[in-house]
Amino acid sequence: MEFSLAMLPFKLVYSDDYYLPIGEHVFPAEKYRRVHDRLLETKIAEPSDFLTPEPASDHDILLVHTPQYVHKLKTGTLSPLEEMQMEIPYSPQLVRAFWLAAGGSIMAAGYALKDGIGFNIGGGFHHAFPGHGEGFCMIHDVAVAIRRMQRDEKIHTAMTVDCDVHHGNGTAAIFTGIRAASDPLPSTSGLRASPKIRNGQAGDVFTISLHQENNYPASKPPSSIDVDLPDGIGDDDYLAWLDNALSSGLRQFAPDLICYIAGADPYIEDQLGGLALTIGGLKKRDELMFRVARSRNIPVMVTYAGGYARRLEDTVTIHCNTVMAAKEAFGSP
Repeated sequence: MEFSLAMLPFKLVYSDDYYLPIGEHVFPAEKYRRVHDRLLETKIAEPSDFLTPEPASDHDILLVHTPQYVHKLKTGTLSPLEEMQMEIPYSPQLVRAFWLAAGGSIMAAGYALKDGIGFNIGGGFHHAFPGHGEGFCMIHDVAVAIRRMQRDEKIHTAMTVDCDVHHGNGTAAIFTGIRAASDPLPSTSGLRASPKIRNGQAGDVFTISLHQENNYPASKPPSSIDVDLPDGIGDDDYLAWLDNALSSGLRQFAPDLICYIAGADPYIEDQLGGLALTIGGLKKRDELMFRVARSRNIPVMVTYAGGYARRLEDTVTIHCNTVMAAKEAFGSP
């Protein structure tokens, strides 16, 4: 399907160098280029809508990650166990790609504060911890962007809304850290499933993770709100639980910026997921996120995180639909 050519009301941050040099791997390293090309081919975006990021500085990375870990990454001195835990093969080129993704999220956050929304066509590496990488994630670009915005006094508070199928364990470890009493949120009526909701504590960053409970990672540090979804949740139930989590989170916390991690892997055909959302349901998820943020005048920075559909074209479609949803939500006053 083609759309009329018109400049987007927001910017898309992208680089061909987002490509992760990891060889044959379940993570589709070429998906960023494919999303970029599809957005142009379908005329959802035009070349002037794209901005090219600069890599984050080491000082930026050190706002989140430990000096010891950064030194190991810069000098290629990870232990075999540390590299195995990261689940992608180390190389200096890979370090540069992750530094660039972090720079892209910093740029996207800055443009979100200016335009109401900003996209990083990449990033969302939510399994990275301060002192090690996990689950295809070397550096936590979203956390780096938040801490950079706070350091520059552009924001004081932020909220992460993580809709990847996998729990945002790195995000929780960085920003929450303390397990609190698990008082359940009020349930949403009419749900066929009964996900468990766990509450943690929040400081200057409030973290929400909506994920499949019986999936990676085995250990899930507490987010401010965790929605532990049972296997096989479909569109309607998922959207109800997301709406419930957003409503509860925004009653408790007033963010200056929302960082939306728009994973494509809740899709029913995803190789690493066990939920049952359709492509249409995932677009409704995005529409809900943007509608809530815009109604409250909260800027949104978007990153893409995971997506491992059996057909790469499906992952590309899901990611492009997130841009379409934003165009529809932010395209008119």
